[in-house]
Amino acid sequence: MSDTGEPETPEAEAETPRPKRRSRAMARLRLYFLTGLVIAAPLVLTITITWWFIQWIDNLVTPFIPPPYRPDRYFSVWIPGFGVVVALVFITLLGFLTRNYVGSKLVTFGESILGRMPVVRSLYRGLKQIFETVVSSRAKAFQTVGLIEYPRKGLWALVFIAGEARGEIEHHLNETVAVFLPTTPNPTSGFLLYVKRSDIMVLDMSLEDAAKLIISGGLVTPEFVRGKRPRRVEKLNPPSAA
Repeated sequence: MSDTGEPETPEAEAETPRPKRRSRAMARLRLYFLTGLVIAAPLVLTITITWWFIQWIDNLVTPFIPPPYRPDRYFSVWIPGFGVVVALVFITLLGFLTRNYVGSKLVTFGESILGRMPVVRSLYRGLKQIFETVVSSRAKAFQTVGLIEYPRKGLWALVFIAGEARGEIEHHLNETVAVFLPTTPNPTSGFLLYVKRSDIMVLDMSLEDAAKLIISGGLVTPEFVRGKRPRRVEKLNPPSAA
C-alpha cells in the first residue's frame, strides 16, 4: 500500500531497487577504472620516460656522428637508440684507452691544461671527485638508509648515509656522520646534514624502497619482517675514489 492508501502497482515495485543497482554498477565501474589506472599509469610513465631519455641521448650524440655513418643516410627513418649505442661504445672505449700508459698520459696532460683555467679547474675537479666517489665499487656512500629526529625532537625523517665526516669537519665534530636528507616527492633535492653517529637509527630498508616511500609521500610502504629492531650506525668506511 502507498501513503495515500492506494495499492502499489507492479511497475512501482520494479522501480524501487533501481537506485541500488545503479550505485552498484557505478561502484564496479569505478573499481574497474582504478584498477586499470594502477596498471596503465606506471606502464605509460615508464615508456614515456624511457623514450624521452633515448631521444635526449640521440639528439646529444647525433651531431658528433659523421654523416656517412648515420643510419638515416641509408634508411628513410632514424633508428631510435642508435645514439645510445654509440655513446656506450665510446665511453667504454675511452675507459679502455685511459687504462693504458699512453691514454693515462693524455688524460694527465689534458687535466694539466684544465688546471690552468681558474673557473673550469674548480668545476672539473669537483665533478670528477663526485663521479669517482659515486662510480667507485669500493664506495659505500648512499647504500644505507637511516632515521634521524628532524626538524625537531619527536619528528623522524628518512636519510641516506653518505659516510664519515672528514677533514676540518671531523676535527671540530667528532663521531659525526654525513647524511643526505631528501625531500618529497623529489628525492634528488634535499639537505646535507652532519649528525652524531649515536643519533642515527640504521634501517634494513633498501635504497629503492626508501626512494619509493619518499616519492609517494608515505603511500607506498615497503614490507617489513617483524622482530628486527633499528640499529645504530657502526664505524663506516670512508668513500674512496678510484
